[in-house]
Amino acid sequence: MQPLLEVREVSKHFPGVKALRGVSLQLARGEILSVVGENGAGKSTLMKILAGVHAADQGEILLDGQAVPMGSVESSLAHGIVLIHQELNLATNLSVGANIFLGREPRRFGLIDHARIRSQALHHLKQVGLDVNPDSLVGDLSIGHQQLVEIAKALSVNARILIMDEPTSSLSAHEAEQLKKVIKDLSAKGVSVLYISHRLGEVRDLSHRVTVLRDGANVGELEGCEITHENLVRLMVGRDVSQFYRRTGRAHQASACPSPDQPTSTQPVLEACDLQTSAHPRHVLNFSIRPGEMVGIAGLVGAGRTEVLLTLFGLTPAVGGTIRISGRQARIASPLDGIAAGLALVPENRKEQGLILEMGVRENISLASLRQRHPGGFLDKRAETHLSTETIGRLGVKTPHDRQEVRLLSGGNQQKVVLGKWLALKPALLLLDEPTRGIDVGAKAEIYRLMEDLAATGVAILFVSSEMEEVLGLSDRALVMHEGRLAGELKGEELTEQAVMQLATGA
Repeated sequence: MQPLLEVREVSKHFPGVKALRGVSLQLARGEILSVVGENGAGKSTLMKILAGVHAADQGEILLDGQAVPMGSVESSLAHGIVLIHQELNLATNLSVGANIFLGREPRRFGLIDHARIRSQALHHLKQVGLDVNPDSLVGDLSIGHQQLVEIAKALSVNARILIMDEPTSSLSAHEAEQLKKVIKDLSAKGVSVLYISHRLGEVRDLSHRVTVLRDGANVGELEGCEITHENLVRLMVGRDVSQFYRRTGRAHQASACPSPDQPTSTQPVLEACDLQTSAHPRHVLNFSIRPGEMVGIAGLVGAGRTEVLLTLFGLTPAVGGTIRISGRQARIASPLDGIAAGLALVPENRKEQGLILEMGVRENISLASLRQRHPGGFLDKRAETHLSTETIGRLGVKTPHDRQEVRLLSGGNQQKVVLGKWLALKPALLLLDEPTRGIDVGAKAEIYRLMEDLAATGVAILFVSSEMEEVLGLSDRALVMHEGRLAGELKGEELTEQAVMQLATGA
């Protein structure tokens, strides 16, 4: 059968970067084709060429067997190709209907026809299974529902090909499942989908075929039963990374709230006793962490995992209970208190909470330690450069120089910069919230190695993760939360996927 879309030998160069090197792919009508690869593999560049954001330097693009120019967004839209970006492109102060027809409003006697907008918006919302009033403000909807509004907007321009870039990265598990169902329904109705995701489980569940890119070139294609986690990873990184989780040294297990007069050799770095967070004040939490120990916090979205880290660090002060650091009671009412106590927090959203994207790598790395390293109030450029050079080398940050704006780095390298910023303070306890969200499998392996190396030097690590493999593979112990309470603690042979899910669901 003639493919709906065919990409032939497309290449694209940017200054100093060869982003695509003769990439080819085919997409059938109604097919879900996933395009996967490490950060920098060329996925986004290829999708932007198809969507008309960039123009290819070489190669051709065919629709229904006919070569077509794709030099502008308008041209791509005219051919039914719509790109849904990872960061949603919606006006939150406008209604759902207004967003769906923004810039293409139907008119009657020269005025916007609001009745027609409402009726047509309802039709497209029904196509994606979203039951909301077209007059509702988009800003009042959940991120998952906003994602569905984006798809309804694409369908309103008669999209034949939907390009979806990391569509579930900000969604809860329930919202992600709903979106997957919508994608399958659209596929059954003849809409073709190009799907980009670092979540290989989604790729496996959704895809009819998978095209794998590495360093801007095709390296393989999988379909049907060939689409396995092992095959995907092997093609993406070009090497066997089955040893992602190489946790070697297991620290002695810590009991909850041990006595303050315990010997120093077994003294926990942190003890939380009857701790109450502002998000779930009805529940008390008791746990402790020892030097060199990695403790994972598992649970479903909304269980209160992130809130625990924010409370420990002082972003949202505790409403009850006590926190002891190395045996001494600590009052942590602000992040400054948390930093002074030897804590560091790598937040879930690195772009909004962990970095200043317009600043360089050097400035971002030195931000958290300015007060300690420059006590006189004057910036020592030589010391700042030494710190950034040392951190870039230690963490393996891939950047042309330390003046490079952080926004131009890949997700994995941005995450390393956030880590480096806090490691400059030499924390005793590192709090990590979704440490590998939105980064590729190769970068994940590097982050895991860094965590292991830090634990080997005695740094205690408390991390939140929604990826079961991380919780099972990295944790000395796992604390499982359900609706704000600590549902249980698992270690050793007890730490299984089934046990985690039973506790996480309140079973």
